[in-house]
Amino acid sequence: MNSYKKVYGQWKQNPQQFWAEAASEINWDRTWDQVLYDKEAPLYRWYKGAKTNTCYNALDRHIEAGHGDRTALIYDSAMTGTVEKFTYQELADRTAKFAGILQDLGVGKGDRVLIYMPMIPESIMAMLACARIGAVHAVVFGGFAAAELSKRIVDAEPKVIISATCGLEPGKIIPYKPLLDEAIENAGVETKTVIVARPECSAEMMPARDYDWHDLMDKAERLAPCISLEATDPLYILYTSGTTGTPKGIVRDNGGHLVAMNWSMKNVYNMNPGDVYWAASDIGWVVGHSYIVYGPLIRGCTTILYEGKPVGTPDAGAFWRVISDHKVNALFVAPTAIRAIKREDPNAEHIKKYDLTAFRTLFLAGERADPDTVKWSEDILGVPVIDHWWQTETAWSICANFMGIEHLPVKYGSPSKPSPGFDVRILSDEGEEVAPGMLGNIVVKEPLPPGAMLTVWRDDERCINTYFKEFEGYYLTGDAGHKDEDGYFYIMGRTDDVINVAGHRLSTGAMEEVLSTLPEVAECAVVGVVDDLKGQQPFGFLVLKSGCARAGEDIVSDAIASIRKEIGAVASFKNAVIVKRLPKTRSGKILRRVMASIAAKTPYTVPATLDDPDILDEIEQALFS
Repeated sequence: MNSYKKVYGQWKQNPQQFWAEAASEINWDRTWDQVLYDKEAPLYRWYKGAKTNTCYNALDRHIEAGHGDRTALIYDSAMTGTVEKFTYQELADRTAKFAGILQDLGVGKGDRVLIYMPMIPESIMAMLACARIGAVHAVVFGGFAAAELSKRIVDAEPKVIISATCGLEPGKIIPYKPLLDEAIENAGVETKTVIVARPECSAEMMPARDYDWHDLMDKAERLAPCISLEATDPLYILYTSGTTGTPKGIVRDNGGHLVAMNWSMKNVYNMNPGDVYWAASDIGWVVGHSYIVYGPLIRGCTTILYEGKPVGTPDAGAFWRVISDHKVNALFVAPTAIRAIKREDPNAEHIKKYDLTAFRTLFLAGERADPDTVKWSEDILGVPVIDHWWQTETAWSICANFMGIEHLPVKYGSPSKPSPGFDVRILSDEGEEVAPGMLGNIVVKEPLPPGAMLTVWRDDERCINTYFKEFEGYYLTGDAGHKDEDGYFYIMGRTDDVINVAGHRLSTGAMEEVLSTLPEVAECAVVGVVDDLKGQQPFGFLVLKSGCARAGEDIVSDAIASIRKEIGAVASFKNAVIVKRLPKTRSGKILRRVMASIAAKTPYTVPATLDDPDILDEIEQALFS
């Protein structure tokens, strides 16, 4: 039986052999000349010379193996009350038909197609159709502001843009078409669009530019075959969330990505063909790319596409309902969603209504999983709750607990140990490795494994300067943390979330960990606010659980006392405020930098990814009224 130590050791001993063996589970039209091409380091290439097709590996090969009747995709919309299921054969047929439509619209290998879509099945079909014909898709989160969408159109130069008339949020309809029209006009480019008409919202169509998805599909007869592509050809561009100025488009390849998705589904998530996997994210983020669309389908699983929220659609039992209805084996979600459920239903009363006997594992990622959230989830679900850490740039987990290899002992606050392919180190600002327990810069020794980014779109220099220049021979994650004596890593936040208080480097994540243990606190954030005397001072923001009766000033006093007790007076934690909610991006990341600027009364830019701009006014009122 394999152990984590054995598998990681096999990779360390012979990395190229390890990834060659992992690649044997993928269908190749032609095998590689080199497993790893290092002549352009630090921009490495995997499986150079090999040819394959991602869509073929995600759909066609399963059909050819006799699994065409297996359910590939379950669309569950809490917003419309719709549930739709597609077999592998049905999904392949619709994808191939739309791929032919794209070709008829002039899209060929290497051309870009921008996808600006809500969480509907056509979104996945569009992505897979691009992969089928070698087009490079650039998915932009649906409902993104016109100005930011315009920048991405300018950068990607798409031949075709695929969108829908609207997206749906609890209690509101978000018309996409006016935003798209404005963005195209601002970009000043010529492009064609394909629009999915949703019954909740109509849109004005522009002759000679706008095409109706359903009309095109009804008339189409040709099914486009898969095109054989170089393993090193780009599969997609994904612009990192929160980008300001020139967008930063992370480029992913075909071959390495295929291998990484299959390996991680099998070894990190313990998913096998026919299992039901649900990543409760959005296709606009890397989680959606990796684990709603590509990973589950490449592995031969059933994937869930959910249009809804963890609470409010209709209640805090929404996730348990989906797991029960579709016999979900594993759920991947951001800790924010679990905290939202916990806040609305702290005793998990809703879970009692549903049959979760098929459910095996909860995976958390996207932000730090505070121990309180992990423990609460363990208590109510009775299954392993796995924190793992990765980034848009890597496409899969840098550190994880490998459910398909060995369930490592859980250490709360840690995403466990590095994945094979990731040689993770903690360096001082001077580039020296630090001792266990010491806070430092988290880096990964080159080369990054299969699946990691090729480069930044059309800007190799920017990629090298951003990620590989600061510490020679290492990829800079931009995260800070430490490692313990057992080799477990602790990710304490972005490097700029490690604050310097009178010369002491302190982790805001460690403070948040303490605050989250207070019985009244549902969610919290600690930021570093500029201070003339000490450089920075920590400032806490507390969101309370529903129905909390205690006086706010008493809770704040307890918060200050708990930090002093657990971290010490050196933290200089003297300020905290109770707020109704925390400002977040649409992917659930807390906007700590914006909160710090508000607290310091310094200018800030409202990120295009902010979920609800009104929340910033609420923060200001809580601080200064």
